[in-house]
Amino acid sequence: MSYASRGLPVPEVLVHLVDVHCHPTDAPSIATSTIESLPCTLCPMSTQQGDQSKVAEFARARPDRVVPGFGYHPWWTHRISLDASAGTLPDHATHYRNLFLPEPLSSSPPNAELEAAFARLLPTLPTPIPLADVIADVRAHLTEFPTAMLGEVGIDRAARIRFTDADASGVGNNGRVLSPFSTPFGHQLAILEAQLALAIELRRNVSLHSVKAPAQTLALFDRMATTHGAAWFAISVDVHSCTLSTEVWREIEKRHPNVFLSLSTAINGCSPNPIALIRACSPTRLLVESDYSDVREAPTRTWDMACIVAETRDWPIEDSWERERERSLAALDESQWGVVRRLEVNWHRFIKGGHVAPMEKVSARGRERVSNDLNQ
Repeated sequence: MSYASRGLPVPEVLVHLVDVHCHPTDAPSIATSTIESLPCTLCPMSTQQGDQSKVAEFARARPDRVVPGFGYHPWWTHRISLDASAGTLPDHATHYRNLFLPEPLSSSPPNAELEAAFARLLPTLPTPIPLADVIADVRAHLTEFPTAMLGEVGIDRAARIRFTDADASGVGNNGRVLSPFSTPFGHQLAILEAQLALAIELRRNVSLHSVKAPAQTLALFDRMATTHGAAWFAISVDVHSCTLSTEVWREIEKRHPNVFLSLSTAINGCSPNPIALIRACSPTRLLVESDYSDVREAPTRTWDMACIVAETRDWPIEDSWERERERSLAALDESQWGVVRRLEVNWHRFIKGGHVAPMEKVSARGRERVSNDLNQ
């Protein structure tokens, strides 16, 4: 999918646009004037221990335009310990060795290359924090902000831990060099499910990261429905910058009426898959986002994605927001709605939650189709 920036619409249209997932606090700083002049609604996400308070500060500065997300991203879950009990933690080296270099089942000698990589990585890794502290932190922020969602949380089977030390020449690599280590999937999943349980308890919506894990994502949703029943369907879940196949998405959409998808030019802009997803997705489940760190550019990138959705679905693109038309929304033929109005209605449906669980069981043919897709 290729695109060219369209340029922002008039303010009366832009004010109705929602960027459902962005990362403005990843930037070194945000000018006060930029925060004061936000032209649309933004949903800034937190990802790790260091940025939860930054997102909170951003939300406090513009509560009318910011819907914050609090949570711990799978890229940073190696820093969280599942083994803490009675206020104790495994020591620093033991925690990370158990994750990245677990004792082999055989008596084979340790891999010298992996041992060298671990020795390089270990000094740059922080002291692990207990999962109980993570959940307490997220709970405190969600409690402070009644409209906040859980995010960004999720699973990632492609990510590897980054080296952040200087290379042999003494020049810092700024985290661009990847180590051979990944956070074990079971570790990621345990932390995700603990956070989801909190979201379900507090009835908060979720912004979910899912990379290279289509079968695992579908299984997760099914498990949540089985475990939590109606409470699962009471919340909404957005698979952000969605890269799932259309077959898997259709199965999720069928089984889980509480799951939405959003797309961004930042992640989805170089692939043909988003066009197929836009066409396959129910028009009531589509959202858009920037997934971007520069708050000054986030509205433009979100608008660009909205225009791609409009062109793909053959929806009008608003060039004005007529007051009379807005007042007569209930009487207006929905087929004539523009893309911004449709996306805004979807956003309100997402925020409201309270979805009805599907009554029909998934057909054997549907399960077979998804299984075949996942095994390709």
